[in-house]
Amino acid sequence: MILYSASAYNGEVRFGDPAWYFKKQFFAMALGLAAMYGMSAVDYHLLRKAAIPAYLFSLILSGAVLLFGDAYNGSRRWLSVGPISFQPAEFAKPAVILLLAAVVGRRADDHKSVSGTELSAHRILWFTFCSLQKEHGGLRILSVFLLILPIIALVGTNNLSTAIIILGIAVFLIFISNPAYLPFLWVILAGGGFMGIFLSLESYRLERLAIWRNPELYEKGYQTMQGLYAIGSGGVFGLGLGNSLQKLGFVPEAQNDMIFSVICEELGLAGAVFLMFLFLLLLWRFMVIATHAPDLFGALIAAGIMGHIAIQVILNIAVVTNTIPNTGITLPFISYGGTSVLFLLSEMGLALSVSRFSNYPGKRRQ
Repeated sequence: MILYSASAYNGEVRFGDPAWYFKKQFFAMALGLAAMYGMSAVDYHLLRKAAIPAYLFSLILSGAVLLFGDAYNGSRRWLSVGPISFQPAEFAKPAVILLLAAVVGRRADDHKSVSGTELSAHRILWFTFCSLQKEHGGLRILSVFLLILPIIALVGTNNLSTAIIILGIAVFLIFISNPAYLPFLWVILAGGGFMGIFLSLESYRLERLAIWRNPELYEKGYQTMQGLYAIGSGGVFGLGLGNSLQKLGFVPEAQNDMIFSVICEELGLAGAVFLMFLFLLLLWRFMVIATHAPDLFGALIAAGIMGHIAIQVILNIAVVTNTIPNTGITLPFISYGGTSVLFLLSEMGLALSVSRFSNYPGKRRQ
């Protein structure tokens, strides 16, 4: 409903059909719901062996984008197979979650209780913490980061925002599986240096910092300014669903990265807060699933999906409100993007699979 409201004007102007974006997103959502159901019915333990092949496949796809990808708005991020086009970078996110869950969680198999039964997820986490500390946690953290560095470099070449999300997922997963805080100081310093070098390689990336500080002084700050106008125009309760003025050609690509500004204009502060509450509720359920997962592998999968969605929501809202420089990150489940919604719903199915085997208090054994 929100997508149709935000995209109707652009659909009419560009394609002569106000429901053009809605129809394409509806088709992708239908595929995503089917994928979610299929993933929820699969035993997630079977995916442990698929983690490395999936990661290697994501490297191949990301490399293929650099060679054969389609460019849109100056960015080469899409691969086309016949009439179907998709963003391989979206596949890299769940691939990295599975890889890190498999690599970090592999030591949990050796930790059994005295009675021989499997330990609960939080006990397994504790034993894993201790083993990581004893085995030079800093070197182990570095080795895991080196493992995902190739995908970050490939994706970051033409999609810095997705590379940041992948790096954030890795930091989040490794952080919750290691109690040693000091090694993360070196990781933060190294990451900051890497980002500084990466930003300096392209002048437009440094320009974004200047635009972020004073968007009104730059022509490229137009999108940011129009988004802020939309947020301010909504007031407390908004102008009403469908009544946004900024989406009528003023906010560029209103159905994509800037859809949160349209939500604020039409539904006001109340609608924006309610939407953030729904995201918090979703993240809380991920945390519950991770806490009650039967093993560390399942706990890290649920935690990784939680980290992915949390990072993406925070970055999108921060960009739209000009809290951070523009990075081109979509709002999960709401912004237009078939590949994004397909893989997000697939991740939801994966979390449901973990939940199916979880040990909730009072839950009947399946």
